[in-house]
Amino acid sequence: MPLENNLASNFGSDAEPGQTRRRFLGGAAMAMTMTVAAAPFAMIGSARAKSGKTSELDALDKASEWINSPPLTADSLRGKVVLIDFWTYSCINWQRTLPYVRAWAEKYKNQGLVVIGVHSPEFGFEKNVENVRRAVKDMAVDYPVAIDSDHLIWNAFHNEYWPALYFIDALGKIRHHQFGEGEYEQSERTIQELLTESGNKGFSRDLVTVEPSGAEVAADWKDLKSAENYVGAERTKNFSSPGGAALNRPRTYKVPASLSLNEWALAGDWTIQKGSIVLNQANGRISYRFHARDLHLVMGPATRGNSVRFRVFIDGQMPASAHGGDVDEKGNGTVVEQRMYQLIRQPLPITDRVFEIEFLDPGVEAFSFTFG
Repeated sequence: MPLENNLASNFGSDAEPGQTRRRFLGGAAMAMTMTVAAAPFAMIGSARAKSGKTSELDALDKASEWINSPPLTADSLRGKVVLIDFWTYSCINWQRTLPYVRAWAEKYKNQGLVVIGVHSPEFGFEKNVENVRRAVKDMAVDYPVAIDSDHLIWNAFHNEYWPALYFIDALGKIRHHQFGEGEYEQSERTIQELLTESGNKGFSRDLVTVEPSGAEVAADWKDLKSAENYVGAERTKNFSSPGGAALNRPRTYKVPASLSLNEWALAGDWTIQKGSIVLNQANGRISYRFHARDLHLVMGPATRGNSVRFRVFIDGQMPASAHGGDVDEKGNGTVVEQRMYQLIRQPLPITDRVFEIEFLDPGVEAFSFTFG
């Protein structure tokens, strides 16, 4: 169905509570959004390579660039246990797994484990290698990163998820995979088993302990009743500004008198595109009624190098102790780069709240809300 004829359904359907998984790439995969999206962790499974099959590690040759390492190949990794971590830097689900992957890379690096982060982007701005380099530095990713902006490695693994972990033995065979958050003990036990098989036994069997902070803190799953929601026309849900959306042209929007849970609306002069929304004039606002401890917004300057000031409110008030890591107690912040911004982290009790963000300058581009 043409996009223009499908706007009503895209802007009016209900979100699934607890849905925190990123969408899959490709039309057929889009139809598979299914139950992995509704749980703290996604499907767990194991897979063994068929005898004689070319190792998926051969696809590392398709990386366009490497960060933190010279290029790695299947031949250079033979005899090593390899953990492939598919990620995209604005994904909250991946960010919450990072403390564990980081800790495993450090603990087992001298015992035969090689962790490789394959950066396969979701949004166009994540294809910019300089953006990825900045994210690698800011997020303390110090293991090798393969740049996979054209999803060539992703496709070779037949992958469909962010994050996705593939555990590969010393012979180059996939022995286990983990899609989504959770099952960290099982994942580390798998690493230990594969290292032992390969003759590496000089490591502690104790599991790593992590102390995540900021966006890396695990979601408050018991209080999470708001799903990830894209704000571009193609995949958004529950858009509630009167009169609906006008695709690819400037329009002045208003916020309705009230919002139901998981409804959102715009105020001011915006252009709604397929994958994002862009503010044309200063003092535009986004309102969202949500139920979660954390609220994040993936956004950035529409023009690289610009900055956009904003103010955040919760139930019409300054956020105070409910402010996120990218705003102060008065709700002030600035968009300076394309990434995920943590705007709300509220203390207990968690209830339905109305979030508002007002942009004091034009030129912001927003992509998706995520919650935790």
